[in-house]
Amino acid sequence: FVTSHKLLTGPFFPFDVQTDFVKIGQNKVMVPITLQIKQKDITFKTKDDVSKGLVDIYGRVTTITDRVVSTFEDTVEVEEPAELLSQTQNHASLYWKALPLAPGRYRIDIAIKDVNNPNHVGTWARAITVPEYNDNSLATSSLILADKMQHVPDKDIGSGAFTIGDTLLWPRVMATEATPASFHRNQNLNFWMQVYNLGINEKTKRNDATIEYQIIDDKDHKTLLDTKEKSTSIAAGSDQLTLEKKLPLASLEPGKYTVKIKIHDAISGQNIAQSAPFVVD
Repeated sequence: FVTSHKLLTGPFFPFDVQTDFVKIGQNKVMVPITLQIKQKDITFKTKDDVSKGLVDIYGRVTTITDRVVSTFEDTVEVEEPAELLSQTQNHASLYWKALPLAPGRYRIDIAIKDVNNPNHVGTWARAITVPEYNDNSLATSSLILADKMQHVPDKDIGSGAFTIGDTLLWPRVMATEATPASFHRNQNLNFWMQVYNLGINEKTKRNDATIEYQIIDDKDHKTLLDTKEKSTSIAAGSDQLTLEKKLPLASLEPGKYTVKIKIHDAISGQNIAQSAPFVVD
């Protein structure tokens, strides 16, 4: 289905995909790809009071000249007690694959197959532009909203699914740009972002940037939260910062919001901002 673009003959198997960008070295960017598959769309088979669903995943990354630079294959297995299956239909399973790519333009093709219903196939294709992180320009990674965010043991740093550096992140995937990630009021909004290429004072060997966090109500564009911190309180001697915040959502009414992070680098005089929409229900 990916290589020949063969038409799907069975019912479409829907899934959501999110791509993010994180700098990992000179001219190298980690591109985490997160798939979200709803359990109601998976065919389960029950044996010995356990219901099991299997989804095969195939992905391919090509250049604009159709040269294959990376492929991946895997199987996601979902198990539920048979008596609880009807209560978990709104749950979703996540699959995460991090690909190291050089800056440039690519096409990502992904196909998934419902193993217990082989005619149930879904495909997804998008063009992406992997950013080039110029050493002289203030820059950021993607701003990632997450269900779960926690530090991992030292032995797991930089390895394992959903792990960036020393942090485990389960992204809350947006279905489309018009359908932001949704959180319940009894949850925390976890958000993660890195900042690159901060200026360093030659005398003090310290950075000097201000990071401003805002939560904006999309209905009336009113700023509900506006707080600041200094880069020196995070990593004073580094030109790179990792921002990790947790915000309880109980005080927010159901609706659409935007989290915005603004950085002002007093040494280089540069400014940059990232934002991401989300919904509280």
